[in-house]
Amino acid sequence: MLFNSFEFLIFLPIVFIGYWLVFKKLYIQNIFLLVISYVFYGWWDWRFLLLIAFTSLLSYYSGLLILKYDSIKKSKKQVLVVNIVINLLILGIFKYYNFFAENFEVLFSQFGVKLDWVTLKILLPVGISFYTFQALSYSIDVYQKKIEPTKDIIAFFAYVSFFPQLVAGPIERAANLLPQFYKSRRFDYALVVSGLRLMLYGFFKKIVIADNAAVIVNAIFNDYADMPASSLWLAAFLFSFQIYGDFSGYSDIAIGTARLFGFNLMTNFKRPYFSRDIAEFWRKWHISLTTWFRDYVYIPLGGSRVGKYRAVSNTFIIFLVSGFWHGANWTFIFWGVIHAILFIPLLLRKKNRRYVDAVAKNSKLPSFKELYQMLKTFAFVTFLWIVFRSDTISDSYYYVLKMFDFKTITQLPSNALSSGWGWYILLIIFVVIEWLSRNYEHGLFFMSNIKSNFLKNMIYILVILVLIYFSSGKPANFIYFQF
Repeated sequence: MLFNSFEFLIFLPIVFIGYWLVFKKLYIQNIFLLVISYVFYGWWDWRFLLLIAFTSLLSYYSGLLILKYDSIKKSKKQVLVVNIVINLLILGIFKYYNFFAENFEVLFSQFGVKLDWVTLKILLPVGISFYTFQALSYSIDVYQKKIEPTKDIIAFFAYVSFFPQLVAGPIERAANLLPQFYKSRRFDYALVVSGLRLMLYGFFKKIVIADNAAVIVNAIFNDYADMPASSLWLAAFLFSFQIYGDFSGYSDIAIGTARLFGFNLMTNFKRPYFSRDIAEFWRKWHISLTTWFRDYVYIPLGGSRVGKYRAVSNTFIIFLVSGFWHGANWTFIFWGVIHAILFIPLLLRKKNRRYVDAVAKNSKLPSFKELYQMLKTFAFVTFLWIVFRSDTISDSYYYVLKMFDFKTITQLPSNALSSGWGWYILLIIFVVIEWLSRNYEHGLFFMSNIKSNFLKNMIYILVILVLIYFSSGKPANFIYFQF
């Protein structure tokens, strides 16, 4: 079920009313959340439910076995390893089997060896990477004694399948989300209002910014060979806003929806396009994934507290795995490797953590140096999004090559006005709002300071009318659903 669909518009109010007015006891609320989460997820394909149920059951009993063998280090570790291997094997079969089969076939054909690999025509379960990592975090945290293993199977199943963030994150840690299923939850008006504001801003990002940018981006990328250079520059620029509006918009909606039910999820984005270097960008982009890799892969490998060679190799591993996590395509791997190449000089010079605060924190405008740094970082990120967006590495190469065809760079970009001039004005307003709200949670932060209910309601109505006007009528998938 899509957040931006008519079904969800009906689904959410019914669930909200039932949750607070009908099912008031904690245990019953958790059962209700589990059921409606399975309904939400099974809306795509009921067969997906079998997989998430198996993943949940496996991780739940792994936690109990780790507790049982707590004094036997070898057995305890074996339980964890088996759980990780099975979960990653399931993820690998559904997401990566065909990729490896096809590439091994090509590799061996270069040596005259013909392999008759059988590719599988299987449907990739929506959000499998997200809930698999969330389940793994529980088992690892139990093994490391960061949390106690739960015996409440309903709470655990609800934790893995919690519908607001099930499909595209944030990827929650058991230490943060699971305990919230144990505590009695009371209706909090202020929390609900903040959730609704966050959802409204998330819908604005998705429907107004991302979906309308997608119309232009898709038309140009799908036919880039016949497009003037000006169009390719425009599409690359707009894809940066498309993927940000799409993914951070989903996160805002997910976090806001969770608040409607008394839950707090982690922040997933912190204005990444105002970053002053690539390291700062990765501290602010898809935070739940980058911190997951940091805590469960990078630090166990030794992190940066080892020799320079090991630190560099660990960094390459993290970015390589991060790229591959996004999909079974060489473009994602290459995208991750190039980001690593940009990151490593900062690591070697110990400048990878020099920017930990928001840019121009005590000023309304950035300095010339900060502006240059932000523009440079945004340019690097935008060019790498071309690789991310392309079907093949060769496509991205020819796309970038054609961008510097100076004979056509001054032509009017094709499809440039598909969304109208008014949309570009809104895009500029969006950037301004993002800048003004860089020290706050979301772009509607100022609403809490407005005392007039009439003015508040007028602003809400205006945003909703803009959503309706720029909506295509047919709900568009979120980009990260494919991962």
